[in-house]
Amino acid sequence: MRLKIGSTTLGLALGVTAAVVAACTAAAYVYSTHHFRALLDGARSTALAQGDLIRVALEHQMIENDRTLIRRMVESFGRQARVEQLVVLDRFGAARYSSRRIETPSEFRIDSPTCQACHRYPPDQRGNSRVIETRGGTVLRTVIPIHNREACYQCHDPQHKINGILILDYNTGEMRAAMTADLRWMVAGAAALTLLLVSAIVLVVRLSVLRRLQRFETTARQIVAGDLARRVPDQGSDTIAWLAREFNTMADSMSGLVGEVRDQRERLERVINSIDDGIVVLDEGRQVIAANDAFLRRAGSSRDTLVGCCCRDVAPGGCTVDDCPTLACLSAGGRQVRICERRTLEGTVAWEEVHASPILDSGGRMTHVVEVWRDISERRAAEAHLAESHRLASVGVLASGFSHELNTPLATVLMCVEGILRDTPSDQRIHESAAIAREQLIRCRGITQHFLRMARGQSSGAGIIDAGEAIAAVERLTAPTARAHSVAVEVAPIASGLHVRADEAEFQNVLINLILNAIQACPATGGHVVVMVEAAERIHIRVADNGCGISAENRRHIFEPFFSLRQGGTGLGLFLSLNAVRRWGGEITVESSVGVGSTFEVVLPALAEAAAS
Repeated sequence: MRLKIGSTTLGLALGVTAAVVAACTAAAYVYSTHHFRALLDGARSTALAQGDLIRVALEHQMIENDRTLIRRMVESFGRQARVEQLVVLDRFGAARYSSRRIETPSEFRIDSPTCQACHRYPPDQRGNSRVIETRGGTVLRTVIPIHNREACYQCHDPQHKINGILILDYNTGEMRAAMTADLRWMVAGAAALTLLLVSAIVLVVRLSVLRRLQRFETTARQIVAGDLARRVPDQGSDTIAWLAREFNTMADSMSGLVGEVRDQRERLERVINSIDDGIVVLDEGRQVIAANDAFLRRAGSSRDTLVGCCCRDVAPGGCTVDDCPTLACLSAGGRQVRICERRTLEGTVAWEEVHASPILDSGGRMTHVVEVWRDISERRAAEAHLAESHRLASVGVLASGFSHELNTPLATVLMCVEGILRDTPSDQRIHESAAIAREQLIRCRGITQHFLRMARGQSSGAGIIDAGEAIAAVERLTAPTARAHSVAVEVAPIASGLHVRADEAEFQNVLINLILNAIQACPATGGHVVVMVEAAERIHIRVADNGCGISAENRRHIFEPFFSLRQGGTGLGLFLSLNAVRRWGGEITVESSVGVGSTFEVVLPALAEAAAS
């Protein structure tokens, strides 16, 4: 096991070290103070005893009055070990003998600390001798009075009690140095003991406590990583074992809660993914946080690719809402609804209703926006079909009255034209014009009959007609109008045997409407209309012109009833033509460019030659 020093180990080591150092420092201080006092007391006793011996020896020589010997004895005693100075003072404080030269004679005046050691007390309380510290405590001074005895009366006045003072100075520097050396050894030993003790405590704590606590950390990390079955070994009866059992109980409870939350999340995801509406959650920066399967299918992307992307980069062209509902929701703080046209992955156009709703936190601040995309293409188609039904009902009412009122004058005019045909068989020009008029009247009567059937909800019968013959007849009928507008109408060669199933009158009416619209859209000079037919599985009849063209906005409405781009137009021609072609199983499409021209294409199922026969 690699020994790591963590914050707990370091803190414990520092704490133990501080406690041990404080204890050792206090013990060393107490010991040094007590030891120094003991040494000082011993030195005082020794100095006092030695001072008494010196006094006795000097008194003996003083009785003999041998001053030379007294001086030698003072000098000899002053050279002894640890003796700093030996001075003999007379009763007036004047130095009579000294082992060394006195540097400051004032220190022996009556008011000096040396003299005041005795003179500060009343005479009856003064002792025989005193030991004091001077010069900053480095000198231990012993003051011993020399009493006036009977043997001294021959030289001294018997009235005096003291003949002089013996001062013995001891140097305590060596004693202090020895004590300091002992203290240093004590500090070094204490430091070594402290280091050894701390190392032992750290090792014991590391092996018996921290190593077991590291199991908690390892287990917690593994549980966070997803291993919910991992537990801490809980053998033993100490505090850490009890803590391990409590930790395992908490882990069991947490694992159960995590499992329950996971089940609920999976259940919720299944519910959300089963919804056909696309659901996506966006943050304040419009980054995708979550999305259901329906939205993923709309975007044509996977969940891993989609989550984290901005919504505008999810599917370029998928959202055509200029006023983004999410931005509006973030700025307004309320629910927003938008309708957008979306192009699917198959290339078709789908209409979506987008609901953007805010998600608020506990403090009421908006944190996310949820968008719900609902496909309303079928609903719009149903609404459009319902609107068309209402318009058809209105057209039916108008057609019924119009046809009823028009049939009587048409019948009268047709009877007159037929009379002209009978009465002018020799005049070719009049006969031809009357025949065209009769054909157009019959066509008008067919149109009115068609309006009547449409108003009554009846369908017109469809027969098998030759497309080439019908187009040739339409060319003849529209030729006068084309000449009047100075427009050239060209019919490309048509293959024979092209048959379609349709009502002949309505089929011709569809082509006439397309050709007349093309003629009216052509310019005053240089107008040109081309009619082409292509046959395959279906027959494609194209009417192309070089007119003014139709804008994209108007192309959406040209097949709606009562919508016309021509002044005075009814807006029913293309509407009726489209409905007729759809009844025959076909479709009408348009391609146009403004200023270039338009091409209308009628697509109908083709009939085989055998079927036509």
